[in-house]
Amino acid sequence: MIELKSAAEIERMRVTGGFIATVLAELAKIAEPGVNLMDLEHHTRAMIRERGAVSCYWDYAPSFGNGPFRNVICLSVNDAVLHGLPHDYVLRDGDVLTMDIAVGIDGWVADSARTIIVGTPAEADLRLIRATEEALVAGIAAAVPDNRLGDISAAIGAVAESFGYPVNTEFGGHGLGRTMHEEPHIPNRGRAGRGLRLRAGMTLALEPWFAATTDRIAFDPDGWTIRSADGSRTAHSEHTIAITENGPQVLTLLP
Repeated sequence: MIELKSAAEIERMRVTGGFIATVLAELAKIAEPGVNLMDLEHHTRAMIRERGAVSCYWDYAPSFGNGPFRNVICLSVNDAVLHGLPHDYVLRDGDVLTMDIAVGIDGWVADSARTIIVGTPAEADLRLIRATEEALVAGIAAAVPDNRLGDISAAIGAVAESFGYPVNTEFGGHGLGRTMHEEPHIPNRGRAGRGLRLRAGMTLALEPWFAATTDRIAFDPDGWTIRSADGSRTAHSEHTIAITENGPQVLTLLP
C-alpha cells in the first residue's frame, strides 16, 4: 500500500530532509585524507543526538543484511557503493567516498546520499559522479502526476546509457515517509509508460548508482557492504522528493 502525504506532512519530511542535507554537507568538509571512517560515524551520531533525530539504520535488519546494522550512516569507499559498514579505515588522497543517511524527526523520515572525492580528484571519478547527479535530475523531472513509475526508471537509465555505464536493477529507489522503506521499488532502468501511475502526495527516494564497468555486485564478508563485482569505481546520488500538482519537490536540500 502506498500512503499519499498531505502538504503538511510533506513539510514535516522537508524538515527532516534539511537536517540530512546539513549532515552530509558537514561531513563533506571533514572527509579529508587522514580522517578515519569511524570519525565520520561518531560525528554523525553526535549530530543526530543533538538534533533529537532517530537513525533509521541503527538495528536495521533486512533480509539481505548480516544481522542488525549498528551504525547511523553508510560509508562506502571506491568500489563499494551501497550499505558500506563504517570501520577502521583511514581515507587516502583520491578516494571516492559515498555517504548515505536516513533519519526520522518527529515520526517523518528522509533519505539522501552523495558521493565526493577525498583530496585530489581523478577525471574518470568526477565523470562517474556527474552521471549519477544528472541521472537523479532526470529522474526527478519525470516524477510528475499521471506519469508512470517506468518513466522515472527510463529517465535514469537513459542518462547512464548516454555516459556508457551499465545499470544494476537489484537495488534502487523506494517509497518512504513514516518508515525508511515503503512501496514502491524504483529500479534505475525501466521502460517509459509502464508501471504504477504517479500521484500527487507520493514521496520517493530516487537513488541512481553506477559502477564504471559492470552491473554486477558482490557482498563483503561483513554481510552489508556492496561492491562492484569487478572492482571498478562507483558513485551514488540520492534525494527524497515529493510529487505534487505543481511538480516534483526535492525535500533533502539545505534549509
